[in-house]
Amino acid sequence: MSTTDDTPPGLRVPVPLMEATVADLRVAVDLGVLTIVDLARAVRARIDAYDREEPALRAMLAVNPRLDEDAADLDLRRDDRDHLPLFGVPLVVKDNLDVLGFPTTSGSMVLRDLQPVGDATVVARLRAAGALIVGKTNMTELAFGGSSLSSLGGQTLNPYDLTRTPGGSSGGTGAALAASYAVLGLGTDTGQSVRSPASACALVGLRPTHGLISRHGMAPFSPTQDEIGPLARTVDDVARMLDVIAGTDAADPDTRDAEARRAQTYVDAVDAAGLRGARIGLLTSFLGTERHHAPVNAVVRRVVARMTRLGATVMPVGIDGLDGLTDGLSLMSLEFADAFADYMARYGTAAPVQSLGALVARGLSPPSLVDGLRRDAKQIGQSQSDAHARMLARRDDLRAAILRTFDDKRLDAVLYPHQRRLVVPVGEEQVERNGVLSNGTGLPAIAFPGGFSPPTANAPIGVPVGVELLGRAWSEHRLIALASAYERGFQPRRPPSSTLSLE
Repeated sequence: MSTTDDTPPGLRVPVPLMEATVADLRVAVDLGVLTIVDLARAVRARIDAYDREEPALRAMLAVNPRLDEDAADLDLRRDDRDHLPLFGVPLVVKDNLDVLGFPTTSGSMVLRDLQPVGDATVVARLRAAGALIVGKTNMTELAFGGSSLSSLGGQTLNPYDLTRTPGGSSGGTGAALAASYAVLGLGTDTGQSVRSPASACALVGLRPTHGLISRHGMAPFSPTQDEIGPLARTVDDVARMLDVIAGTDAADPDTRDAEARRAQTYVDAVDAAGLRGARIGLLTSFLGTERHHAPVNAVVRRVVARMTRLGATVMPVGIDGLDGLTDGLSLMSLEFADAFADYMARYGTAAPVQSLGALVARGLSPPSLVDGLRRDAKQIGQSQSDAHARMLARRDDLRAAILRTFDDKRLDAVLYPHQRRLVVPVGEEQVERNGVLSNGTGLPAIAFPGGFSPPTANAPIGVPVGVELLGRAWSEHRLIALASAYERGFQPRRPPSSTLSLE
């Protein structure tokens, strides 16, 4: 079981919160050394200590005002825990997903009073599985980029290096999990917004096959590219979460085939032998060649060597015409204005604005985002345009080229760093991210810790470097098996204890 020496004052028993897993908490509860009320108090103490006071991570936008009451209600249901796979497990939710009792702000001051009528499907499923909702997390405003800066929450900081961002746009969820405010987290990934904080915060994040997870209750950005994905500190916990949230939902017709694709539970795919005999293609064109790429490339080389030691065959591969297929490949700017207008229309007279342009005109968004938001606000009607149709065709071409590589090389997965350089300092926008192969095709990808850059004064144990595995459609089981084998073989994650004074 995980141990801790940071038990908040006044608790009657040690609480295994720091770096705890779902399995750790279940053991503690089963042994009778932990109540969910104790756990809730420990969660609140960590948020109080690290989120608003120094180092002021600013990962949370709102803490559940009923946290203690919800925890007490779960303690009363203790005898039901065998039927609740996530009994009492602390969960944080990105604030573009509906949670009843919280506004869905998307980080925007303009939307701070936008009250949903119910939970997003994924939230309802996690709540029904016994998860304890801790609160809503900060994000890049309107999910517009990778900075995790918003008018409502300010700038979220990376727990491993307080001068850097935590990736984004789900950076609040990433920072909260890295700092052990919770065990599980929900993010969304339109560009690479689950995988980016996973890479930057030494976490595991999965972007699912399109149609596996319901998007009902998500504030839309690009309906073609939007996905909801799980984040956690271990592959096992991502698998446990995926078992709860994946599946058909009548409110999201795109999930109609989801149940038929689930031949086994995802937890069953967690297998230390998953790399033995695997064939993995290293996409060499997704490695940088400049000096500033060296820390990431060094981690990738170690990952390849370690995978080989665990029995995988890792071979360099290319994808024909990749640069041309991926250059500018995105539907976000063509879909955002129309999707936002449709979203506001659902709220009728309760909507604070009716269009993206009206939101920008309020003048409350972070200055670094305004020009891009203003540009996209002018794209009304583009989701039905010829340009949109051409972009959809390009997505099909990219998917076909990727699958040809899978077939020609008989691959289980394609490997590459999630981004070619380290996560950027605060004030810069992340560049050279490699998420397009998944968000540009609907194919699944899992990002997980590969290692760390060399330590510096600002990053006492180094900056996390995440690697990513891309699979065929509906191959989440295989991706989980591969990532968990690497994790179990080398335990690449380390907590940000030096930065947060938790040793």
